[in-house]
Amino acid sequence: MMEQINLQEVRDIIKRFFEKTGFETEVQILELKEKTIPVKIKTEDPKVLIGQNGQTLAEIQHLLKAMLSHQIPEQFYLDLDINEYKEKKIEYLKETARDLADTVSLTKKEKILSPMPAYERRIIHLELSNRPDIKTESIGQGIERRITIKPC
Repeated sequence: MMEQINLQEVRDIIKRFFEKTGFETEVQILELKEKTIPVKIKTEDPKVLIGQNGQTLAEIQHLLKAMLSHQIPEQFYLDLDINEYKEKKIEYLKETARDLADTVSLTKKEKILSPMPAYERRIIHLELSNRPDIKTESIGQGIERRITIKPC
């Protein structure tokens, strides 16, 4: 069961990982959410660990999950955030989505967003899902997949 995970051991593994990379970090494991282990990292030099558009952060998260899967036999998700990058990114995406939806509603002209990963598109779709004046749609394939916001 997820409740039986030794969170101190998880924290120690993550702390050792960052120590070996030479980065000084503060590691905090938050309360488990279903099958997700939320991990917050604070560091003085987050840019290198986050990377362009969060790419390095995603790769570190993938690496840590692989390492932790040896200690945790059941399926789980790891949600790694460095200096609240993901929280800020989510707020930015929601705010941008609302602003663009307002513009589309006023001008009656669709807006096509830049390509983005699935989890970012999902945030925008969910943020605008209750708006009766506009609709959202994902178009394109692979890394070129993007959202269009259209008037109703």
